[in-house]
Amino acid sequence: MENLRRTVAIVDDDASLRRSLGRLINAHDFLAEEYASAEAFLARDPQTAIDCLVLDIDLGGMSGIDLQRRLKAEGIILPVIIITALEAGSVKAEAEKAGCVAYLQKQFSGTALIAAVNKALDL
Repeated sequence: MENLRRTVAIVDDDASLRRSLGRLINAHDFLAEEYASAEAFLARDPQTAIDCLVLDIDLGGMSGIDLQRRLKAEGIILPVIIITALEAGSVKAEAEKAGCVAYLQKQFSGTALIAAVNKALDL
C-alpha cells in the first residue's frame, strides 16, 4: 500500500527543537524530514518530495527568509511556516512579504503549529 502521509520539512539549527518538532509532526500523521540548516535542505536528495516547510529565520548561515526567496526564484513553490524567536515587527513583515502562510513566535504551542501545517496543506 502506498504511503499517503504528507511530508513536512523542518529546518532549524537547534537540534533539540528540531527533534521535538519532528516528533510532533510525526505524531499527527505527517512525515517529518529534519534539516539543521538551509544549506542542508538545499543539498537534500531532489527526489525527496516536500509538501510543507517549517523554517526558522535565524539559522547561522543562510537565513530562512533567504532560503524561501531562493526556492521561489528557482520556481519551487512550497507553503512555508516561519518559526522564530525574533520579536521585531519588521521581521514578521519581511517574512509575510516573502510569502509565508504562518508566522509563529517561539514558544508557540504544538496545537498552533499543527493548525498552521493543516492550513498550509489545506487540510
